[in-house]
Amino acid sequence: MSDSLWLTVYHRLYAAYGPQHWWPGETPFEVMVGAVLTQNTAWTNVERAIAQLKSAGALSCHAILALTAEALAELIRPAGYFNVKARRLKALCALLAEAGVAEDPGQLRATAPLPELRRRLLAVHGVGEETADSILLYALGLPVFVVDAYTRRIFARLGLITGSESYGRIQQAFESALPREVALYNEYHALIVHLGKAVCRPRPRCGECPLQALCPSAHGDLMRASP
Repeated sequence: MSDSLWLTVYHRLYAAYGPQHWWPGETPFEVMVGAVLTQNTAWTNVERAIAQLKSAGALSCHAILALTAEALAELIRPAGYFNVKARRLKALCALLAEAGVAEDPGQLRATAPLPELRRRLLAVHGVGEETADSILLYALGLPVFVVDAYTRRIFARLGLITGSESYGRIQQAFESALPREVALYNEYHALIVHLGKAVCRPRPRCGECPLQALCPSAHGDLMRASP
C-alpha cells in the first residue's frame, strides 16, 4: 500500500465519522491523568474517577502528591486497578515536580526535546509506550503517533502490517507515511479507535466499514457471508 493510501484511509474515516474531539480533558494535566487511568478500563470509568478527583479538589499535581496512596486509590476506584494506578499517578506527578512544572504541567514540553521527554515518561513506573505517546500527543501537543491494539488489528486486516511488529516499527510506518502534523496524528488515532470499537471488532462488521473497498480481509469475509 503506497503512502498516499495511508492518507486515503484517514480521509475515508474522517468522511464517515467526522471529528472525534479527542482527548477529552480541560487541561493538559487532566489529559495526563486520563492517559494513566484509561489503562485496562472503559473511558466512562475514567470519567467517574476524574469527577471524584475534581470533587475532592485533588485534580492537581501538588494535591495528588500530598494525598496518601490509600486516599488517592479510593478517589480513583471507579477506574479499576486503583492501587496500581495510584502509584503510577504519584510517579508521574513526581516527574512533573522534578521537572519544575507541577504548577503548569503543560510546560513539560518546553523542558527537553521530544525524544528526551519520551525517554523520561517511559522511565515513570507503569508508563508504557502507548501511555507515554498519548501524553506527548494529546497533553503536550507534540507530533507522536499513538499505536494501540485497534491499530494493529485494523492495519493488519488492511494488509499494511502483519500485526506482530514492534510498537516502534508500526509507529515509524505511520510517521514516515504521513505529514508530521499534530492535528492529523490526533484525529487519525481517534478515528482508528472509533472504527475498532464500532466496526472492526474481533468479529468484524465489514458491511458497515468505510474502508471496505480497500480491505482484502473484508472481501474475504463478505464472500464467506454470501449465501
